[in-house]
Amino acid sequence: MRRREFITLLGGAAAAWPLTARAQQPTMPVIGFLDLRSAAENTRTIAEFRQGLAEAGYIEGRNVAIEFRWAEGRFDRLSALAEDLVRRQATVIVATGAIGTALAAKAATSTIPIVFMNGSDPVKYGLVASFNRRAATLLVSASAPSRSRISASSS
Repeated sequence: MRRREFITLLGGAAAAWPLTARAQQPTMPVIGFLDLRSAAENTRTIAEFRQGLAEAGYIEGRNVAIEFRWAEGRFDRLSALAEDLVRRQATVIVATGAIGTALAAKAATSTIPIVFMNGSDPVKYGLVASFNRRAATLLVSASAPSRSRISASSS
């Protein structure tokens, strides 16, 4: 995915942040980053992610925190890692690496916005009800740039 598309998608999720406000929300928004792969396999992605955030005005450690969770190629770890990000009270969860990553994030929360990026059809896999229907849990899909938009879960 191109960096500009990603920045646009993350910006949409950032707009949803106020919707997830809680009484005990951390003073600094927390982006939960969940990936099937390892940190070593994602050095370029991480650098581009941080650069894109900086271009949007978000500097890690200054006005946003990022909690990385790596499944190290083990699908069986995704659920526990996603649940950990929910316990950490992530403001938004970025789910990358595979469709299973987004599904694990969706299963872990019905209130935290999820940004997911993959080439799979999000309707087919049940991540969203449709590209046009809106509901409580916002999901942003980057699977098809021409159809990318804030969509909604059917949960």
